[in-house]
Amino acid sequence: MAEDLIISGESKVEKYENLLPQLKGLLSGEVNKIANTANLCAALKTTFNWYWIGFYWVDTPDELVLGPFQGPIACTRIKKGKGVCGTAWETEKVQIVPDVEAFPGHIACSAFSKSEIVLPVWQGDKLIGVLDVDSDTLDSFDAIDEKYLAKICEILVHTF
Repeated sequence: MAEDLIISGESKVEKYENLLPQLKGLLSGEVNKIANTANLCAALKTTFNWYWIGFYWVDTPDELVLGPFQGPIACTRIKKGKGVCGTAWETEKVQIVPDVEAFPGHIACSAFSKSEIVLPVWQGDKLIGVLDVDSDTLDSFDAIDEKYLAKICEILVHTF
């Protein structure tokens, strides 16, 4: 059944490698952005049990708006250049933050968030939003996460 993930692998790489084909299957045949981003967040939360996983979508020329997510209540709108998400959007670059308290201008949606990775989501050559992942432990994210989360975003945007 498409709703059942098989979580396997000891290492982060093994978990990602096992998750990728399952995500392709889960998202294939569905073109609705809300449905696919909601399922993607649930799959990542189930696999890695990160504190918060979600999307922010470009809503106006200077503001992101909250999309589907898994985790506690989140900030609804983020200005371009503000916080980790707004910085990733403005610079069009992945942001890996080992300690969010040390990030200038960090927006504290939750005091429990300790580290974060934010990836721009591209549809063709247009940045349409960001994928935001928070951990409740310091230094949780690295180049492995960047590589695989970018692949996951590519799988996602080809569905809508």
